Amino acid sequence: MVKNTKFLLCTIGLSIMLGGCSGMNSTNTNNENEEVKETQAGTSSDSLVSVQDYTGEGYALPYGKETDKLAEENRNQIEEATIKYFKDNYKTDVYVHNVVGSRDGATIFVESKGNLHFYTYAVVPIEEQGKQVLTDKIWADAFQVENAIKGGLYHMIFSDEFKKLDSYLESLAAKGQITGKTIEALQNVGGHGYMTPYYFIALTSKEEAIKPVYDLYISNPNESVENLRNAYDENMFNAENFKINIQLFMTDKQAKPSEEIFNQVTKELEEMDSIPDGTYSFSLNDNFIDKQSAEGAKENSLKRGFPDYIIKE
Repeated sequence: MVKNTKFLLCTIGLSIMLGGCSGMNSTNTNNENEEVKETQAGTSSDSLVSVQDYTGEGYALPYGKETDKLAEENRNQIEEATIKYFKDNYKTDVYVHNVVGSRDGATIFVESKGNLHFYTYAVVPIEEQGKQVLTDKIWADAFQVENAIKGGLYHMIFSDEFKKLDSYLESLAAKGQITGKTIEALQNVGGHGYMTPYYFIALTSKEEAIKPVYDLYISNPNESVENLRNAYDENMFNAENFKINIQLFMTDKQAKPSEEIFNQVTKELEEMDSIPDGTYSFSLNDNFIDKQSAEGAKENSLKRGFPDYIIKE
């Protein structure tokens, strides 16, 4: 288990909020809410860590100190119940990477096994007073899990286009000035669908083009990529409902987000015509990430997004 520090009050972005706070960031919102105030104005310097060093250590959820201990004591049972839950409900095998206590429960971060790749989470209720971990009542947010799978399927059936996007972002990182999150951070506190160190995919509730692909996968997880691609309904595609969110960080711990790099990447993304269709946002952050919330966006971050997204269709 990634060790928790002090609990986190309601934050924004990808953090999972339980016990009265909002759920994991959903794209099923108004655009104004999608452009949530990503600044970490209240972040203290002792909660910041270099993005290259961040593995999820210190991530915390509200009121999770005691439930975190109980979850750790029952880790084996939780892992077993989680693996069974995703296999039974979503026909998918998963790895359990991390379990984080919160009010009245614990959040379980998982990663899919096999060719279909995504990260998501489940929740197991915990009765703190009775010290009971209720693995038989494990649950997951259906919208989040289904969209995580859909994002993974979109990446799978358009792998050539995504290879071009990946190659471009990796070439930027290879120059040494910018970087992304660590794989360990994605595994331990990611939980947001198809993710790479440089971007994540998010769908709105109105996205319909990928739904036939999802239905086919759930009916037969061993279906060929060709048949999954044939099930994709291009006529129903709307770029506004399919988001590719690019998040980069400065490599140098002393560097502020570079306007030169930001403008260069923005221009090159605008000019690319071979990357996946969708609505692109882009943010360039300094080198630090808040270890409690796993967020990198701050007041000095440079952003291209709502209402001026980069649209590919």
